[in-house]
Amino acid sequence: MDFFDINNIFFELWGVKMSHLEFYATLTGLVAVILSAQENVWSWIVGLSNVILAFIMFYQIQLYPDMFLQIFFFITNLIGFWQWKYPKQQEANQKNELKISQLSLQQFGLLSLIGLTGTVLLGTFAKNLHEWVPLVFSQPSAFPYMDSFTTVMSIFATFLLIRKKVEAWWVWLGVDIISTYMYYVKEVKLYSLLYAVFCIIALFGAINWTKEYKKAL
Repeated sequence: MDFFDINNIFFELWGVKMSHLEFYATLTGLVAVILSAQENVWSWIVGLSNVILAFIMFYQIQLYPDMFLQIFFFITNLIGFWQWKYPKQQEANQKNELKISQLSLQQFGLLSLIGLTGTVLLGTFAKNLHEWVPLVFSQPSAFPYMDSFTTVMSIFATFLLIRKKVEAWWVWLGVDIISTYMYYVKEVKLYSLLYAVFCIIALFGAINWTKEYKKAL
């Protein structure tokens, strides 16, 4: 069996079978998010390994919007590392890395409107993908609109994280709650557990970054 095959079982725990692919995707994802919540710039580098493994896994379990999202994440991990490590002088903190900031109310409202519109458009696309390209996508997309919502909002959250906006962690919290449910239903139980942990980390990140932002005022 191939290492990247979702059916290549690494171990079984409490009746739940765990593939090599899901295990290492989970591990690298967890490490990357913990480092990010701690403002550690190397979180972006660890994240590169995670998105490659996640891309392969999502294709095999028919979560196509999530699969496409990993291409975006690969690029933004490179951008995020550069933005955090080499900020403009006026945006640098005492460690000479990008400092934390907040969105204006108008900016948050605009992003929310664009996010809902993007969810409807991507959800419609995902819903019909198996009919439009049946040779590539033989199965219908699972949870097309729910999956599309987490995909679109993950894009926004990533850009907010790149710019070190406090609101990034609140958006991630919503995405993580929905993702926990989807992955559990799709029988990738460890990945579902990972996103449940992400909910806790996102809450910690929001609180931690808010304190750091207020401290710098």
